[in-house]
Amino acid sequence: MSARLLLLPLLLGLAAPASALTVYKHVDANGVVTYSDQARPGARVFQFAEPGSALRRPAGPPQLSDDLARQVRLDVLKHAGGDTLRVRNELFAPVELELRLDDVANASGAPDKPVRWILSPRSQIRLLTLAPRDPAQPLRYTPRLSHALGDPRLLPKPYRYPLPWQGGPFRQSQGANGLFSHFTPKGRHAVDIAMPVGTPILAARGGVVVSTRNDQPGATPNPGGNHVRILHDDGTMGVYLHLQQGSVQVAVGQRVGAGTPIARSGNTGRSTGPHLHFVVQRNVGLAVESIPFQFAQPVDSLPRFAVGGED
Repeated sequence: MSARLLLLPLLLGLAAPASALTVYKHVDANGVVTYSDQARPGARVFQFAEPGSALRRPAGPPQLSDDLARQVRLDVLKHAGGDTLRVRNELFAPVELELRLDDVANASGAPDKPVRWILSPRSQIRLLTLAPRDPAQPLRYTPRLSHALGDPRLLPKPYRYPLPWQGGPFRQSQGANGLFSHFTPKGRHAVDIAMPVGTPILAARGGVVVSTRNDQPGATPNPGGNHVRILHDDGTMGVYLHLQQGSVQVAVGQRVGAGTPIARSGNTGRSTGPHLHFVVQRNVGLAVESIPFQFAQPVDSLPRFAVGGED
């Protein structure tokens, strides 16, 4: 007898306590998620929270844990007159900077407020030069540099994104404000599209490639798996996560056009099944956050989960 597949809202609304009903979650080879009250090979028990509370969530959404931060550096150049504080940006994208000095003592030239600046791609700037008020005493301060990718002065321009893949049709397995991972500022407006491993992934919008990862074989170390990040001309960024190892076809610094093949879909990082995680982000002021976007054509989707029919 075929397993009866249940819509999650129906399961949550059952009059019987959650503990009296065992619900199984199954992810097929294409990343499509189904929920059933009967076990099937490969299914796992779906965990409910205590009555009256929200569903249990994992530790957080996929984050882009690459080496972007290491490519923005603060250098302290010591010389006879004091210290010069210089910031170097090695990225192919602008960065917003904020330099704050704490525990300042015997320092001439120290500002009362944090210094903020937009540093162009592949450039450097001298932000401060400090000198001791009393040359016989040491110059003391603690510099703290904060930075965020992108230029917050740029405003997004209207754009309808072509579907960034070939093949299909595929289904949306998690949408904006999803219960499992799309609930923080960086990923709130992301979408997950279930698709087989190896599906060609295309740039949905032209721009400059600012970050890639291509060598991760499985779930670790990067929760987002292999990825491509593309900076668009209006300051927004398209991010493509969970890509197949060794499939990335573009290089950092390369300009690509819409429709350019960039990689193949995979199941790397913290992924419950083969899918593409696509999100559009921008710098909103020393913070990179996801923003709403629209595809140029409909995606065969359900609001939060891809739920199949009967087996």
